[in-house]
Amino acid sequence: METWEYDVAVIGCGPAGATLARLLDEGLRVVVIDPKTRQADSFRKPCGGLLSEDAQKALSRYDLTLPKALLVDPQIFSVRTLDAGNGCLRHYRRFYLNMDRAEFDFWMASMIPSRVSRITGQCTQLERQGEGFCLRLRTEQGEQSLRCRYVVGADGALSVVRRELFPHRPLPCKVAIQQHFAQQKENPFYSCVFDRQTSKECSWSVHKDGVMIFGGVFEKQGCRAAFEEQKRRLRAYGFSLEEPIRTEACAVGCPRRFKHFLCGDKGAFLIGEAAGFISPSSYEGISWAIRSAEALAKALRPDQRHAEKQYRRYTVFLRIQLMVKVLKRPFMYVPWLRTAVMKSGLSAIAVKKMTENDR
Repeated sequence: METWEYDVAVIGCGPAGATLARLLDEGLRVVVIDPKTRQADSFRKPCGGLLSEDAQKALSRYDLTLPKALLVDPQIFSVRTLDAGNGCLRHYRRFYLNMDRAEFDFWMASMIPSRVSRITGQCTQLERQGEGFCLRLRTEQGEQSLRCRYVVGADGALSVVRRELFPHRPLPCKVAIQQHFAQQKENPFYSCVFDRQTSKECSWSVHKDGVMIFGGVFEKQGCRAAFEEQKRRLRAYGFSLEEPIRTEACAVGCPRRFKHFLCGDKGAFLIGEAAGFISPSSYEGISWAIRSAEALAKALRPDQRHAEKQYRRYTVFLRIQLMVKVLKRPFMYVPWLRTAVMKSGLSAIAVKKMTENDR
């Protein structure tokens, strides 16, 4: 019988990793490895920080209440959708919660039980050793290593688990870039922007406590130049995007086919974006992260002999739902289809501009 320091090593402590660590059976020895800290130079995920209805539903299953400190001003009831290619503008009703995404991640991590070990650091390499794994870590204390029976990649689109153990199943990726600006408009709003000349994907702007965040998803090749060109083009639509306060960027998963979803095998598992569980249309990932972590926690029990098979079975519906979203993608991203949908006014709402008398 081999011995391991831990039964399960979870790499990454975003919504996926934090949820899994919280739900795993208390009979398992669990360690979570993540480099994020509250220091100013620590990694911050480029994210609009809007909690979708699906994510709210996923949280509600555990009777969780969102602390007021996580919410920011303003709260948003509609999205202003702009197609810069034809100048079409529509408003659509949405039920997002506007929040501080970094604080949301820390809140999720705060609910991990004290029995779970925590290591602040980054997994740089891992390899199979017998029936388990050896992980090499870079921490503030220097290089470390640990051995575990199971390893879980909850570390996003560029998952080290997926890259090292499943090199033949890469996840197609693009680059998400966003910048923070001092808010200049008195009437803050949330926008979804399409500009085919600079990106085949969408961009967004959202206001948070006196700061405006503008970002988008771009092809890896020439992503920064395309981002800057899009900012320049959007001046004609009232966007003021000079003198950014902060810039953030990271890879974002772009699943397009069923084979892009990868649950894992032989003691190595993937959850959340690392598994390809992210919306291929809106790039919303929190709800899929929570649901996939829930499925793995259910499958990965001390007495479970076929955890890989069970996890694949528990996530079948998730993968089917995501493939349905792949089929719906053209209505957002094929220009003539998007134009037809927007000009039809389907599901759009009429927005009345406030006058001084209204105030």
